Amino acid sequence: MTDQSVTSAASRAPASSRRWLLFAFLTVGLWGVWGAYAGISAQRGFPETLVYCVWAVTMIVPAVVVMQREKWALDRDPRSILYGLMIGLTGAGGQMILFYAVTTGPAYLIFPIISLSPLVTILLSLVLLKERTSRLGALGVVLALAALPMFDFSPQGFSFAHGSTWFPLALVIMLCWGVQAFFMKLANDRMSAESIFFYMMVSGLLLAPVALAMTDFSRPINWGWDGPGLAAAIQMLNAVGALFLVYAFRHGKAIVVAPLTNAGAPLVTAVLSLLIAGVVPGQLKMVGLALAFIAAALLATAS
Repeated sequence: MTDQSVTSAASRAPASSRRWLLFAFLTVGLWGVWGAYAGISAQRGFPETLVYCVWAVTMIVPAVVVMQREKWALDRDPRSILYGLMIGLTGAGGQMILFYAVTTGPAYLIFPIISLSPLVTILLSLVLLKERTSRLGALGVVLALAALPMFDFSPQGFSFAHGSTWFPLALVIMLCWGVQAFFMKLANDRMSAESIFFYMMVSGLLLAPVALAMTDFSRPINWGWDGPGLAAAIQMLNAVGALFLVYAFRHGKAIVVAPLTNAGAPLVTAVLSLLIAGVVPGQLKMVGLALAFIAAALLATAS
């Protein structure tokens, strides 16, 4: 290798290593804003099952944009289709299960369990992909995992005696989303990020009839602009954030991307809630926010 090629490779490395961080922070920002407003639709009389259908439709927009940019060069080989549907169905399927889980158990216990999905991703990536990070990165991962349950946990009414239904469902959702992130990284080494997102969009639409079937149309539904219209605007943040997440996994390590995005987004949501609504987090959540901030800084510097 010539000196010129060595210099060229060295100049490209930092840009490539920073690219995952850019996409990860874009995901954190979009999902953080989305989290701050995600509950408005249901509060205004538009059921969460229909919100899912709206989200599935909003996924079409970024999918068409990126596929148009790639001149519709979709990976159609059996393995790509399998990986794409695996990623899409585990993500959308986990969301479907969540709709039912929150009707059978307390959300303040379900969401902390689900938030540990990066642990599944990290274990799979360490064992199967042999991914490693620096000591600072490892500390950031640990702090992020420690922070995640604190964002939603509340000890009131805690009892596993009432968890015969919701507890295993929460574990299934955690497994689904952890496996999804792992396959998102695995697939990025074999197919384009645009194709991955396209199959995610298709998977979301495939499960939309299930969400419709779960909807209780006997109850009043807000069909006004602040019903499906507002839901579409909010869920577009979710959809575009998911696209950036695919790119983050393409350029970064799963053991770093997963905890950073999962801990960073609630941090942004909490800050926005404080600024917009004046909601002051509890002590436990404040500790989680501090840990998430430190973790994000460590993961960023470790890149």
